[in-house]
Amino acid sequence: MIQFLQQLINGLSIGSIYALMAVGYSLVYSIMNFSNFAHGSVIMLGAYFGFFALTGLNLPFFAAFMVACIGTTILAIVIERVAYKPLRERQAPFLYFIISAMGASILLENLVIATIGPTFRTYPPIFERTPLYIGSLAIGRLDLMMFIISAICLAGLLLFINKTKMGKAIQAASYNIKACALMGINTDRIILIVFGLGGFLAGVAGVFFGMKYTVYPQIGNITTKSFIAAVFGGLGSLPGAVIGSIILGVLETLVAGYISSQYRDLIAFVILIGVLIFRPTGIMGKSTVDKA
Repeated sequence: MIQFLQQLINGLSIGSIYALMAVGYSLVYSIMNFSNFAHGSVIMLGAYFGFFALTGLNLPFFAAFMVACIGTTILAIVIERVAYKPLRERQAPFLYFIISAMGASILLENLVIATIGPTFRTYPPIFERTPLYIGSLAIGRLDLMMFIISAICLAGLLLFINKTKMGKAIQAASYNIKACALMGINTDRIILIVFGLGGFLAGVAGVFFGMKYTVYPQIGNITTKSFIAAVFGGLGSLPGAVIGSIILGVLETLVAGYISSQYRDLIAFVILIGVLIFRPTGIMGKSTVDKA
């Protein structure tokens, strides 16, 4: 029982990072109806921003944390203005958005390799490595901080979406962005805010992922799992993205703990195939019909 609870705690920690990544996908998908594959590179650069703010500028942790989040917020907005806005203005097919997103992702990854280099970098120790104990359960201080800050960020996002005027406008745009434009809502501003929110959460995820593991240009590949979590929870559903991420994180740690770590990545793709076959809308997604 103790081992199960320990694996559950580890799974919640990893799932909270997946949730930050998956919410970024779901936010953009809910408004623009395409998967923003450049999101992974924004997360990767968030890890680098935080690393260099700590090591190069010698900032304290929370100052470096905010530098990373602000940097990724600006970066996400720039990507939207440069890569997606011209396509929106020309009313291009959604396939063009996906191609543009993949191009932006490849560009940013190779830009980092060409300028910073492919070397793996490790964050300096921020929190004590001695875990906290609750009975026989050990909770890493970093894992606890990851879970708490992730929960605060996600709760704040849900409050913003559900309780503010702009949040209501985002909800309306997620149902029908063209109807919102006809009702006088500034949809361009909504899209800008959505990308900014996704970029901010990408910075949080990038910093914590870099702290828990290492920083390298291919970090964006890990967002494949967060995309799977978003599909599992239901693309376009923020609560679904969070629930899907937590379930995926817990399942991964249980499989690694009780079966083999070699099957850890396999379970994510098994879930993806199963969802696409038996429930394409995910746990909390809604059925949509593409119109010509």
